[in-house]
Parts: sequence; C-alpha cells; structure tokens
Amino acid sequence: MTDQPEITLDEITLPALLRHARYTYGAAMRAALAEAGYDDIPGNGLYVIGALALGGAPLGEIVRDLRVSKQAAGQLVDALVLRGYLERQADPEDRRKLTVALTERGRAAADVQIAAREAVDAKLMAIVGEEDFRRAKQVLAALIDIGREDAE
Repeated sequence: MTDQPEITLDEITLPALLRHARYTYGAAMRAALAEAGYDDIPGNGLYVIGALALGGAPLGEIVRDLRVSKQAAGQLVDALVLRGYLERQADPEDRRKLTVALTERGRAAADVQIAAREAVDAKLMAIVGEEDFRRAKQVLAALIDIGREDAE
C-alpha cells in the first residue's frame, strides 16, 4: 500500500470535478440503459436522445452543443436512426427540410435515461440537501452562461 497524501477539496480543480461528475451520471445512465436492452446507443447519443426527450431545442442546436463536425453529427444521427431511436420526418412547415423525432424505442430509452438521472439526483440531494443541490445547479448554469458569452 502506498502512502498517498490526502487531497483537500480546495486542491481539486472545478474542471476535474465536472469531468468526474459527468462520468457518474453517464455511468448510471449507461448501466440502466444496458439493463433495459438499450446498449447500442453511441457515445453522444445519450445527449441527443435526452435533449430531444426534453423538447424545445431544434436538432441543429443540439448538434451545435455537442461541438462535433457536421459529418460526425450526421453519422451520429444516422446511427440513431438505423438503431431505431430516431426517425426522420418531413418538416410540416417546409417539406424540403427533414426533422428528426424520437421513435417509440427512443422515447422508452429516454425514459430509462431520465429515471437514471433522477436516481443520481436523489442520491446527491440526500447527501447535500435540497438547497445545496439547487445552488449547485445555479452555479453550473452561470458557468454555462459564461461560456456562451465568451463564444459570442
């Protein structure tokens, strides 16, 4: 056994904490999805399915948030369509444009993903309390706003 010095919270950078926190959510979602039979979702597919399930954001914005090339985004959407999570549809307002929507399989996978996220949220809330949980979300939202402002 090696004698490793104890690291305090002040010594851990926020980006490191964010990376590990993201892993906690991702691992919980992947495990729940695999258990439910949805083990073929590509890496960024969780984000696309989750964002479409929440509604409100067009696919272009979702893809932009992924910060991947148009080619990679197209391949991701193609994979999700081929695996039955998404379907392409003609835009009812402009028949020349295609939109994507969750299929029944995609909606079911999204429900599993949401339940896994809520389970992690509940565990975290039980540890830190509702007020600190809410405050953490406020801090992260402010960090996202900084990133958006800097990108303009």
